Amino acid sequence: MIRILGIDPGLKTCGWGVIESANGRLSFVAAGIIEPPAKGKASLAARLAALHREITAIIAHYGPAEAAVEETFVNNNPRAALTLGQARGVCLATPALQGLEVAEYAANKIKKSVTGVGHADKTQIQAMVKLLLPKAGLQCTDAADALAVAICHAHHRGISERIAVA
Repeated sequence: MIRILGIDPGLKTCGWGVIESANGRLSFVAAGIIEPPAKGKASLAARLAALHREITAIIAHYGPAEAAVEETFVNNNPRAALTLGQARGVCLATPALQGLEVAEYAANKIKKSVTGVGHADKTQIQAMVKLLLPKAGLQCTDAADALAVAICHAHHRGISERIAVA
C-alpha cells in the first residue's frame, strides 16, 4: 500500500488530495483546498510561505510516501503564468524537502488517466473522481483536480522501472 498526495497548484486556491493505492485498488483518505491570503492583503512572499506551511502540515498529518503535482497550464497572461509558476515551485519543493518523491503530470495525461479523455472538463473530472473514490463524495473542483492528480500517479508510478525490468 502506498499513500499519495496529489496537488493542483494555485496561489489563489490550491487543491490537495490524499489517496491510498494497494494492488490496483484506490481509496480516499482526505482532500481540501488551501487559500493563502488574498493578493493585496499579504505580500507574494507571505502568500507563498502560507502555501508552504499548509502543505507541510498536510504531509505531517496524513503521512504520504509520494506526491504528484500538475504541470503548469500555459496562460496568455504572462504575469498570471509567472505567479502560478512560483506557487507550483512551492508545491514541488515542499514535499521534496519533506523527503517525498515528487512526480509531475501534464493536465491532459491526468484527464485521460481519470476520464479516458484528454480534454475532459471540470465536471467530468469531478464525476469520475466521485465514481473512482466514492467515499470522497463531491469535492470542489480544485480538490477533485488534486485527487485526479493522485489517481493519475497511482496508475503511472514506477512504470518506467517496470518497463526497464521487463
